[in-house]
Amino acid sequence: MVKSALKYKEIEKVRPLEDAESLAGVATLVKQRRESVEQFARAAARTSRTKDERDRDSRKLFAGGALRFDLNAAIEAAIAETGANSPKAMGAVIKAAKAHLEGKAVDGKVLSDRVRERLSRMT
Repeated sequence: MVKSALKYKEIEKVRPLEDAESLAGVATLVKQRRESVEQFARAAARTSRTKDERDRDSRKLFAGGALRFDLNAAIEAAIAETGANSPKAMGAVIKAAKAHLEGKAVDGKVLSDRVRERLSRMT
């Protein structure tokens, strides 16, 4: 590539290159290759980061779906255990559901909302 680039410069100038011109041409080629390597490295990092973000999002979706299933199952089990049939038994159902979800990170507000929604459908 160096040889062809120098030959192209000679054709462009319509004369043989002097040593200083040849060295300047080689320096330019080295600089171009260095910039190319940096650009490829940035693109690879960006691609890797994008892939990592997609993987993380996939794990969140899976975990969210699994948690939603666990939450619904725990609420149904808690309702069955407590014999709840109205929103008045909400406290007991939440307590029982928390026991079923022990060790899992569950937002209390989400649990409360789901229990309220489920019990309100019973009346």
